[in-house]
Amino acid sequence: MVTVSIIVPCRNEEKHIRPFLDCLLAQVAPGGQAHEFLISDGMSNDGTREILREYQTRFPSLQIVDNPRQIVSTALNAGITNSHGEIVVRMDVHSEYAPNYIEQCVRALNESGADNVGGPAIAAGNTYMQRAISAAYRSPFGCGGARFHDPSYEGFVDTVPYGCWRKATLEKLGLFDEMLVRNQDDELNFRLVLNGGKIWQTPRIQSWYRPRSSLKALAKQYAQYGYWKVFVMRKHKMPASLRQLVPPGFALSLIALTATTPFFPLARLLLGLLLVLYFLASTTAAILACRQPNERSCTPILPLVFLVYHLSYGLGFLRGLIDVFFLRRGPAQSFSALVR
Repeated sequence: MVTVSIIVPCRNEEKHIRPFLDCLLAQVAPGGQAHEFLISDGMSNDGTREILREYQTRFPSLQIVDNPRQIVSTALNAGITNSHGEIVVRMDVHSEYAPNYIEQCVRALNESGADNVGGPAIAAGNTYMQRAISAAYRSPFGCGGARFHDPSYEGFVDTVPYGCWRKATLEKLGLFDEMLVRNQDDELNFRLVLNGGKIWQTPRIQSWYRPRSSLKALAKQYAQYGYWKVFVMRKHKMPASLRQLVPPGFALSLIALTATTPFFPLARLLLGLLLVLYFLASTTAAILACRQPNERSCTPILPLVFLVYHLSYGLGFLRGLIDVFFLRRGPAQSFSALVR
């Protein structure tokens, strides 16, 4: 009897799917429990599907689930709907996992009494730019100081990467919101907490996320995070956290002050003061963030990485406000306008 179902969204991952599947299938089954692995594939056309079929012939517990809409929320829901386990663990192709990742998820779920459990978000880069982005990701200045960025924290949090739930919990919540292209995991966790649920983080659950390899890719990623956060706020009529409003406030201040400097001398003074304070804060944060030997060389570029994090998220958020509250766009229209 299957007790644990592992759900993995996937699309066109030919370069990454083999090492991920090797890591996935090497997971230790806790207490002899049976696993099933459901790969929700968004109709891959780069050879990913052929690799999945190859592994499927050797591992009958590996199942391929079609995801014709090709977005993460529908992939997760398709996997959950087709799963048979009492417990659902979500995993991602672009991360590496400790050999006992699933075992620790199940143990934490049973011991903590929480409705969702996970480990800290740890970014680990190989290239120079990935190491810089990883250092900025860890920094409270870079990403707001959320507890799930703290690799040593154990306790209740407002969200965790990936997640591990009882299937009944997900069904009671109504699964993931399929109108959201991004932020569907944060929205589900927000909904869980609003309904009286609890989320637990423990450093015993270990995984390592590979960040984007360029500032351009990072900017696109965080512009989408900021953009789709507006749809989550519209749905719940409130932000999940006030820290989510800081980057758009910073971006809006820069735009407003820059636009008014030709007309108001005070605006010029305030703009200069804002830029100086931001430079001092980002430089200090860069020095504090790059304390590991392999990251110290990243210190000079880290203020720029911080700026990309903050401006891309902030501008994406402002674009979302315009689309949602002025142009009255729905998620489907926004998907075609921003993502395609």
